Amino acid sequence: MSGGTGGTEDEKGGLRTALAGLTTRGRSFLAAGVAAVICAYVLGQSDLLRVGLLLAALPLVCATVLYRTRYRVAGSRRLSPGRVPAGSEARVHLRMDNVSRLPTGLLMLQDRVPYVLGPRPRFVLDRVEAGGRREVSYRVRSDLRGRYPLGPLQLRLTDPFGMCELTRSFSTYDTLTVIPRVEPLPTVRLTGEAKGYGEGRQRSLALAGEDDIIPRGYRYGDDLRRVHWRLTARYGELMVRREEQPQRSRCTVLLDTRGIAYQGAGPDSAFEWAVSGTASSLVHMLERGFSVRLLTDDGSSVPGEGADGFTGASQQSADAAGLMMDTLAVIDHSDGTGLSRAYDILRSGNEGLLIAFLGDLDEVQTTVLAKMRQRSGGAVAFLLDSETWVREPTDVPGPLDRSEDRLRMLREAGWTAVTVPRGADLADLWRLADRQRTGAASTGSTAGGGVR
Repeated sequence: MSGGTGGTEDEKGGLRTALAGLTTRGRSFLAAGVAAVICAYVLGQSDLLRVGLLLAALPLVCATVLYRTRYRVAGSRRLSPGRVPAGSEARVHLRMDNVSRLPTGLLMLQDRVPYVLGPRPRFVLDRVEAGGRREVSYRVRSDLRGRYPLGPLQLRLTDPFGMCELTRSFSTYDTLTVIPRVEPLPTVRLTGEAKGYGEGRQRSLALAGEDDIIPRGYRYGDDLRRVHWRLTARYGELMVRREEQPQRSRCTVLLDTRGIAYQGAGPDSAFEWAVSGTASSLVHMLERGFSVRLLTDDGSSVPGEGADGFTGASQQSADAAGLMMDTLAVIDHSDGTGLSRAYDILRSGNEGLLIAFLGDLDEVQTTVLAKMRQRSGGAVAFLLDSETWVREPTDVPGPLDRSEDRLRMLREAGWTAVTVPRGADLADLWRLADRQRTGAASTGSTAGGGVR
């Protein structure tokens, strides 16, 4: 038996392997036959002896014939899709090809899947003719993100009398990636985003006047109208003016993964909401043409292209989104206690728009976040008080003084900060952040100042 996805296990063990595959029926027949032979020997009954030999020989013959059967079967698996959001279904397609010149007998096909994806699928395949194929499929679903192995594929062979079953396994497996849920977000104008593409088109000029230009050598395909003849005469070669260079908008999405910042677990926990919100923000900003990177509290940066970690202009948005979704699919709590490593990444310069999903904060970490605001063109924070997520809703208000104090400190530092109640909708909070930013800007303009 062979596998189109990587061959099968070696078939060794001889008679011991065949006997190990005896079913309950086969073992019962063998035991009854041995008992009949012993009784026939003691009682001197030749007819009983023949019956006992027949009962004992039947399962042994079935096991031997089944073990010596050499099916050449190729198996393959296809996932549709291979990356699926949590709570959505994926379909797994299995295909079996009989590549031998002989038809097969009755086959039982089963695939190994993790318990979280559902029960183990089993299929009974009728006789497969020489050169024929059979295709079956099943669905898997998980509410928990992660990477789950599927396989290896197994075939269970059985004889017509049900005396023996043998299992043959293919050696390869596939991986299903369950990514966080991605929620579509409304298009709003957030501070710090107008940097070149999309609605805002702020450009960096390479020249400040006719006498302060920064020229470069002529390249094939350059417009001759851009040739600077005065500098061409000075340098003795064609020189052209540099035109306006559009700056690709940048956005950093910061995810707080500190284990001490969250309470509870499961698909409805505060941490899972933060991961889902991070995924939604990343996809939304990529769709708007931003150069985006994912940053965590421990300083890890994704995609990590170049020194700044942002997606490059040559990288497709779909590829960047896939890389970050794969990272978020397996991200877990960190052992860190602070956000200083993330601040060290951001302190290198103006990072454009900063969107942060944060757990519980103390005064020290709030101060670090206030410093991050100075390194960004705009900053939006979503604060999750994990205690409100694990506490059952009651009419008695909980201790919100600390979270309100952290909100006030962030807003005074220039953040657009909103709290995230239990089970909140990210799209509504996204609009709320935009209204809060617009209101703060209007207030600042009226007062002759304020944070933009």
